[in-house]
Amino acid sequence: MKRLGIISLFVLLFIAFITIWNYSYQTGLKDAYIPLENEISSPKIPSEAGVFQRSEYAFDYVNMPVDEKHQRTLETYYDNRAYHGAPPSIPHPVKQEMSMGGNTCLQCHQNGGFVQKFNAYAPVTPHPEMINCRQCHVTQNTETFFTETSFVKVHAPTAGIHNALPGSPPMIPHSIQMRENCLSCHAGPAAPKEIRVTHPERINCRQCHVPNAIEYSEKSVFSRNNN
Repeated sequence: MKRLGIISLFVLLFIAFITIWNYSYQTGLKDAYIPLENEISSPKIPSEAGVFQRSEYAFDYVNMPVDEKHQRTLETYYDNRAYHGAPPSIPHPVKQEMSMGGNTCLQCHQNGGFVQKFNAYAPVTPHPEMINCRQCHVTQNTETFFTETSFVKVHAPTAGIHNALPGSPPMIPHSIQMRENCLSCHAGPAAPKEIRVTHPERINCRQCHVPNAIEYSEKSVFSRNNN
């Protein structure tokens, strides 16, 4: 008799649930809405989608103290490249049998952090989805890469002078191909101190900073020739 009473209680609760749900559903059908036959969705622009990939770490970068003893500089940043725009070389020994990114590289370079063995912060890669790291990044076997030649070397951009107007946000002085993930180089303890941003929580970088890969040697006041 007790078991029958419990079963009857569950049946009544189930019937009550169905009744309430049906009433709520029918009430919702009475709400007005505007039907959109061809709803327009904004496509993601690949060159801008990358700036949001590390957005979850933005507030961590804001509250993270600066390690004065292990800061990177632009000088060391560019010295690790054969030329401006080249992939950085690997300045430490690597295991030849486990050289793929998914096995070794991404363990340190996907999210960065301090590496006690090298007494330095690991730079964060802006493209962790490209796991065959050794296809572009080669080990640094010598302190000097090449013998002096007549090759004209492109100078790296100087930080702090790429503003269209005084007080305006600085332009992006380099190409953004494979470097769309701005916070990987411009925020966190591994970022070079000269280009470390003060506001990493504003993750929509391209809203204010626009690309500008053109170098102007002369700038003057624009005047229209009416002749």
